[in-house]
Amino acid sequence: LKAGGVAGVCVDLILFPLDTVKTRLQSPQGFRKAGGFHGIYAGVPSTAVGSFPNAAAFFITYENVKSMLHHGSTSYLTPATHMVAACLGEVVACLVRVPSEVVKQRAQVSPSSSTLRILSHTLYHEGIQGLYRGYKSTVLREIPFSLVQFPLWESLKDLWSWKQGHVVDSWQSAVCGAFAGGFAAAVTTPLDVAKTRIMLAKAGSSNASGNVLAALSGIWRTQGLSGLFAGVVPRMAAISLGGFIFLGTYEKTRQLLL
Repeated sequence: LKAGGVAGVCVDLILFPLDTVKTRLQSPQGFRKAGGFHGIYAGVPSTAVGSFPNAAAFFITYENVKSMLHHGSTSYLTPATHMVAACLGEVVACLVRVPSEVVKQRAQVSPSSSTLRILSHTLYHEGIQGLYRGYKSTVLREIPFSLVQFPLWESLKDLWSWKQGHVVDSWQSAVCGAFAGGFAAAVTTPLDVAKTRIMLAKAGSSNASGNVLAALSGIWRTQGLSGLFAGVVPRMAAISLGGFIFLGTYEKTRQLLL
């Protein structure tokens, strides 16, 4: 719990400017109208509040499911075990992540509005369901991401451990996390763009319904491949660095606590 929470807070706060750039590149009004490089920390209070419980919820679920499924399972089922554990971890973590993400992204494209003002505006006009707009699209982004990132991270650690004859150090785990995260980020960018459009859509618009396929087809029709991969560079950079800090910090904190 503590290891996952500490790791999550470190990553989210350090890499917040890259996340803001990515969100503004993906927003329907375009980078400049969404704020450009102005107010790059807009929405950070939402991230600060949601980061620890979000990361902790993921890792509690991930580690518990992994240990349950590992019990009596054969080694060739290990990647599948990591995939199932990561998917269930994401479903639980998104219950915390999505309200925080909705408020954060709306603040990122409206840097003149405070986080508290955006939260109260969302609750007043859309209710609690407004804070959970994009839950399905977030889960649909996070599950493929985790299916790629976590088995790849675990496999790279196992390979490195086997090569050197002992378990990887925390910095080596962090390097594996950076590679795994960057690759997973690149291949899931279209789903991330769709999620951003759904969360930022005006109430009553077609994207506000939360239909991921409709959002993707709309982006493809209007902007083509470049639209589907909007923000891919800052997303890869943030998640690669995030994987390095997050998984390295997680591993180190867990070693200190055990």
